[in-house]
Amino acid sequence: MATSSGLHITLASERLLTVAGLPITNAMLTMWLVMLTLFVLALIVRRNVNIIPGKVQNIAEMGYELVYGYMMQTLGDKRMVDRYLPLIASIFFFMLFSNVFDLLPIFGTFTFANGEGTVPLFHEVNADLNTPLAFAIISFLVVELSGIFTLGVLKYGSKFVNFKGGAMGFIIGLLEIIGDLARLVSLSFRLFGTIFAGEVLLLVIGYFVPYILPVPLMAFELFIGVLQAAIFAILTLAYIKLAIEEPHGGGHAHEEAYAQ
Repeated sequence: MATSSGLHITLASERLLTVAGLPITNAMLTMWLVMLTLFVLALIVRRNVNIIPGKVQNIAEMGYELVYGYMMQTLGDKRMVDRYLPLIASIFFFMLFSNVFDLLPIFGTFTFANGEGTVPLFHEVNADLNTPLAFAIISFLVVELSGIFTLGVLKYGSKFVNFKGGAMGFIIGLLEIIGDLARLVSLSFRLFGTIFAGEVLLLVIGYFVPYILPVPLMAFELFIGVLQAAIFAILTLAYIKLAIEEPHGGGHAHEEAYAQ
């Protein structure tokens, strides 16, 4: 954010106030604003669903059919698609709206006196590492629990602890464990790094070359925000697919996962 004294760039969110010992940060406030927006939009869409759809409803239904068809191709089971569609859609829309909100002029415009000084009232949601890391943890837990509930503890555990294949099978199991844990880092830091870098770029360009150059950059950052939301959701779906597969039956799938 730009201030009268120059540029104000923070890697972490800043505390606004403390409620019952819990610090309320400007990133949390922005997150609540995103959630409220999604909730209101959901209510509006639900109240305006008609048997004979209009243009907006047609577009929404086409998007739903596209996503449902992609998930059906990936998971190959209608029951699984119905189970995971709400999660995948929630991740995508939250990430999307969070990234879109980053382009609004509310950032750096409004400030708040927290008793220690004046801090920005809002902070980009995914430019605070806590948010991407929290979603990465949620994705990780969903993937692991999906594998356990679908295959059972022993069968799913055999993907990671395998003595039947000798030393090579044991090493592959260790690599599976490392690969699963590495997802926490890759999911969170990919999103955080991209959004934070875009925020800094827009801030610097807007400070030194205002009015003209930031416009195409904002359009590019909007595209990147949509792309990052889609990547996070698609990778979560791909990891779920790998988790619910029978052990040692999808070597090529595992190679693709490591490549991602």
